[in-house]
Amino acid sequence: MVRWAAFSCVLVPVVLVVYGTSVGGAAAAALGLAAVTAACRVLLRQSERGAARARTAEATPPRGRRARTGPGARRGGRHGAGSAPGG
Repeated sequence: MVRWAAFSCVLVPVVLVVYGTSVGGAAAAALGLAAVTAACRVLLRQSERGAARARTAEATPPRGRRARTGPGARRGGRHGAGSAPGG
């Protein structure tokens, strides 16, 4: 993707000059395209990092006092079936 962005940052000013735009105008367009490309690249990396963090957070089991160790696992408590000592 970066190669296409670099290619377009070079190609667009060349096409502008061929079709009659001044060299200064083409250079300004190239700088604008480079700035937009850099901003998009930064945003894409942030998005990828956020998605990677979300995937690792889903894969890691919750930790803490009330975290369950397995599906439906309960330890202790008053309302368990057959927990009465007399019968």
